[in-house]
Amino acid sequence: MIKKIPYSRQTISKDDISSVSKVLNSTFISRGPINEEFENRIRNYVKSKFCVTTNSATSSLFIACKALNLKKGDIVWTSANSFASSANCAVLCGAKIDFIDINLENYNISIEKLEQKLKLASKKGKLPKIIIPVHYAGFPCDMEKIFKLKKKYKFKIIEDASHAIGSSYKNFKVGSSKHSDLTVFSFQAVKVITTGEGGSITTNNKNFYEKIKLLRQHGITKDKKNFKIKKNSFYPWYYEQIDLSFNFILPDINAALGLSQLRKLNQNIKKREKLVKYYRQKLSKSKIKLLDFPKHIKSSHHLLPAMYNFKSLKDKANFFRFMSKNNIFLQVLYIPIYKHPFYKKMKFDEKNFVNTETFYKNAFSLPMHLQITKKDIDIICSKINNWIQ
Repeated sequence: MIKKIPYSRQTISKDDISSVSKVLNSTFISRGPINEEFENRIRNYVKSKFCVTTNSATSSLFIACKALNLKKGDIVWTSANSFASSANCAVLCGAKIDFIDINLENYNISIEKLEQKLKLASKKGKLPKIIIPVHYAGFPCDMEKIFKLKKKYKFKIIEDASHAIGSSYKNFKVGSSKHSDLTVFSFQAVKVITTGEGGSITTNNKNFYEKIKLLRQHGITKDKKNFKIKKNSFYPWYYEQIDLSFNFILPDINAALGLSQLRKLNQNIKKREKLVKYYRQKLSKSKIKLLDFPKHIKSSHHLLPAMYNFKSLKDKANFFRFMSKNNIFLQVLYIPIYKHPFYKKMKFDEKNFVNTETFYKNAFSLPMHLQITKKDIDIICSKINNWIQ
């Protein structure tokens, strides 16, 4: 049987299974000490003051928006090149959403276009309340420049670092929230580390941290100092719902998997770096373009985006079919958010997203995960070169 090579997949070790088994045989399978330990390990790893885990990055983005008091009529901007959650979190809060075009050097939001858009919005009195930069494929955005714009135009920043745990920017780990208010990670099945499904929010602001903890659990508090009806604090069973939210708690079962995976994060990123280096070597004489990484950037290499000048989307589709017939499965990450039917009705002008359109036409994700071998890469690159020629 010919081996199938997926674009991504999880890697689960015996240590991971043992970690989860211990929780299954313990007193708490949810809302216990392992979740808190996972939060502390993340916080220590990225060097933030606070961390709260959730059941998904989507939940984390929504809670982050709520913690920043996003409401109807407010405006949020995010990258046009991302998964829908980066925009959905704002719309679910009743806010208006708009998009920023990307640059073609690292596929993150264009700082130049962001600055132009802010100047125009300032003149019109329609500045965003929140900007959500997306660290695409694990390559960090230029957060120092975005932070300078934040100070000038007075917006809040939520880093969508769903791809980027383990990445760093100018010696700051993504998640340190050095240049933002909040940072969101994803631990979905095929992310750099996984909890099955899960996410987290890191911050250095205690008020945001307390609000996020409240919103993670129905808006309910058991902390006496937060009670609105103080006299009821006498009752040992008493708790209060003081805000409106859902249950976004990450069970200890999932946190145990995350804890085990986090311990191996650095060594696994080194493995990904070696895979990227080998891909680069094998494709060096082809017309495929891979990302370049400056010295001040360290990527998690969650994805390996590649660019080729396809004649059209149909040409790209034919390439995908050719590769899948050879049991090599690529991916398109992402369809620009404004192209989805839900957002299309909002009538965004695609002429404002020239680079995003170019990226969508020409980019694809090569297989990138810890079970890829050099032999696999030899086969992948050979088939790519066959098709190109």
